[in-house]
Amino acid sequence: MAYPFQLGFQDASSPIMEELLHFHDHTLMIVFLISSLVLYIISLMLTTKLTHTSTMDAQEVETIWTILPAIILILIALPSLRILYMMDEINNPCLTVKTMGHQWYWSYEYTDYEDLSFDSYMIPTSDLNPGDLRLLEVDNRVVLPMELPIRMLISSEDVLHSWAMPSLGLKTDAIPGRLNQATLISTRPGLFYGQCSEICGSNHSFMPIVLEMVPLKHFENWSLSMI
Repeated sequence: MAYPFQLGFQDASSPIMEELLHFHDHTLMIVFLISSLVLYIISLMLTTKLTHTSTMDAQEVETIWTILPAIILILIALPSLRILYMMDEINNPCLTVKTMGHQWYWSYEYTDYEDLSFDSYMIPTSDLNPGDLRLLEVDNRVVLPMELPIRMLISSEDVLHSWAMPSLGLKTDAIPGRLNQATLISTRPGLFYGQCSEICGSNHSFMPIVLEMVPLKHFENWSLSMI
């Protein structure tokens, strides 16, 4: 999860988030190089009095500054499209979890089990235990197996919500009357925190999401105890 005064992204915990971090660094380097070149040209124009009239009317210069931006855009677009297709692709999910947004809590249903569903409310500040995180802890965590593809079906029963988990690279809108799908894979166990990322009313800030990623054996024991 994020820590105070953090400037960058959270540590990646899924293959998709790792790809997004690499793409961010790739694009940032291109932006940095363009900004450096523009700053150099501006400083050069302000500090020198020499003017080359031949370069002001050169076809070669116009050709270069037309083709070069097109090449740069292609270098940004190709990896971006690749990641977009990776995020939409899902192959043989081992588990399906249906997530419904409400004002102002989440409800979860494990559709592969006959009767495994629960609501997840934020724990009030007065009920927190030492070490708990304010506005982020919930009474029922979503327990999922790690290193397995999981399909999340996300919708809403009242207004627009958004189910977001930054460290896993997930952010999917919960829209009334529409079922959106997202793929979730965690490469390591642990607790992952997220929040509703769509303004949904007066208690929008009090809709946290907590995923508890555990090994498959622990998940099976948990599911048997919940049924």
